[in-house]
Amino acid sequence: MSDRPRLLIVDDEKGIREMLLEYFGQQGFDLAEAADAVEARAIVPAFRPDLVLLDLNMPGENGLSLARWLRETSPAGIIMLTAAAETVDRVVGLEIGADDYVPKPFDLRELLARTRSVLRRMTAPRPAGVAEADPSGRRVPMGRCVLDLDGRRLVDAQGADVALTSMEFDLLAAFAANPNRPMDRDKLLELAHHKRWEPFDRSIDIRITRLRRKIEPDPSKPQTLRTVRGAGYMFVPEKG
Repeated sequence: MSDRPRLLIVDDEKGIREMLLEYFGQQGFDLAEAADAVEARAIVPAFRPDLVLLDLNMPGENGLSLARWLRETSPAGIIMLTAAAETVDRVVGLEIGADDYVPKPFDLRELLARTRSVLRRMTAPRPAGVAEADPSGRRVPMGRCVLDLDGRRLVDAQGADVALTSMEFDLLAAFAANPNRPMDRDKLLELAHHKRWEPFDRSIDIRITRLRRKIEPDPSKPQTLRTVRGAGYMFVPEKG
């Protein structure tokens, strides 16, 4: 990532794009804009954004479809811009792999804080708590994959990269630092640098479900990331 983060704004409302371009331009970002998914797909390969602010409700190809494409083709972070009533779309967006969401209408200062938070998570060497992990254990077996803490990568049995969002990596790294220790949602959010906590927030549960699909031999019967009733989740390493 360059010293000036590259931010792509995708929204069909010209007024919102202009407002965000002016505000984030004043905050030291390199910027590009797209009015729809077609323009965004054309811009991404050359601009190589570090993060995309993505409106979900656009004519033509919607934001969810574009988010799925971004997650498959780009390492960029994704913050979804959603209407207050789009709860289902927010859940689907998180399942696809978006890093965060901000409901419309939004406060520019909050959006900037969320943007910087995602960018920090993307570049952080490890989440809080990982320093206590065994320094020799920089590659941690997790189910049918291996977590490379130094490379911030998850690889499968064939050595191929498994796509992860920045928060998904931070969650796995937090689990790796705390094996066989139940952790509730508050602790997981803290360790994964995701300070926002709202009543009934289930973003952690959604991400755990996604991670199970990636690392568990049978995600319907998780053995690596286990649910601890009344306590949260626990990483259970395989016994050597």
